[in-house]
Amino acid sequence: MALSIKKLLVSQPKPASEKSPYFHIAEKYGVEIDFRPFIKVEPLTAKEFRQQRISILDYTAVIFTARTAIDHFFHLCEELRIPIPETMKYFCMTEAIAVYLQKYIVYRKRKIFYGQTGKPEDLLAVIAKHSKEKYLMPMSDVHKDDLINLLNTKKIQYKTSVMYRTVSTEFSKDEKFDYDMLLFFSPAGISSLLKNFPDFRQENIKIGCFGPSTAKAALDAGLRLDVEAPTPEAPSMTAALELFLKKESVEKKNGR
Repeated sequence: MALSIKKLLVSQPKPASEKSPYFHIAEKYGVEIDFRPFIKVEPLTAKEFRQQRISILDYTAVIFTARTAIDHFFHLCEELRIPIPETMKYFCMTEAIAVYLQKYIVYRKRKIFYGQTGKPEDLLAVIAKHSKEKYLMPMSDVHKDDLINLLNTKKIQYKTSVMYRTVSTEFSKDEKFDYDMLLFFSPAGISSLLKNFPDFRQENIKIGCFGPSTAKAALDAGLRLDVEAPTPEAPSMTAALELFLKKESVEKKNGR
């Protein structure tokens, strides 16, 4: 007996690896999975950045919470023809983000620091050991304030700077939107859905969300939440999706 979920949309780019769990799920349960980001990131122009009245060379250290921030920081410096001094220090949320710096600078451990766990508290502990630095933190117009709040508690000298923005991806009017299930990963994705489809009615469409802030955005928008991750049983969205489809498959077999 066929599942009610025949076609679902994952609001992220298509995985580069064929080993992605999504492809395994599609084959195992006979569902069609499309990948289509609901949001995209675009840079601020040099003119927009100048309006913030920030001089990058006034700072001795930069805080990076994402690889995207690294890309936009260095592209903006290049556009503004700002030579980054060799003495600049970099503090990154994770080792993976720190290693990504190699794309733009010579990787030297004496000026690159990172947290061990990926938690803001862990990075703060590293920053606190270098409390005399003047920090600049590039970020998106949509961001979490966890690290900012922690920096305030330690009275760290820092300045945030919006260097890129999150915008909705536009769907064309004649584009088919015939999905039985939608999976979202950020509040901005929910906003994009409502912007693109202002008359959207959920009815029998299942909605899955990753992260509490995404779930809250969906509920605040009046949507019904059918799948949620992470949970102890499902630490990832793919795990949550598989649990949902497995349960539905069992119910179908039992004639429910």
